Amino acid sequence: MNLSPHFTLQEFTFSETAARLDIDNGLPELLLPNAYRTASMLERIRLHLSALATREIPIFITSGYRCQELNAVIGSRPTSDHVQGLAVDFKAPAFGTPLAICKALEPVMHVLDIGQLILEYDAWVHVSAKSPLKDINRVLTINQTGTMPGIMEA
Repeated sequence: MNLSPHFTLQEFTFSETAARLDIDNGLPELLLPNAYRTASMLERIRLHLSALATREIPIFITSGYRCQELNAVIGSRPTSDHVQGLAVDFKAPAFGTPLAICKALEPVMHVLDIGQLILEYDAWVHVSAKSPLKDINRVLTINQTGTMPGIMEA
């Protein structure tokens, strides 16, 4: 099932950890509107990165929706936007490093409806869709030393 032209429900819910531990990470039907919203945000991000690069830039989801059980197993907070289907972690190596991606997205977060942008361990980018309840544009870097405001190089 497609959530958008370039993103499927399967890639949005796939988890190697869930598969290895036999955790059902299926998206509850009531969260489907959130998944569509998040996929739409990813399409805008993909379009923006592609325009900057002047070529198609594929986005690879490394973590999308997580059920509470999976979220707990990987050590994430119970309040993570991932459990609501409102967040994804991704890479876009054809564009550049996660740092380069974050620097390209930060100035246009409000246009792309990104509520939260996080550079995580210099390894991937986390984005959360803006929520009517949390209309914020939060930018963070998370690395081995902790969580800091803004996008920072390692």
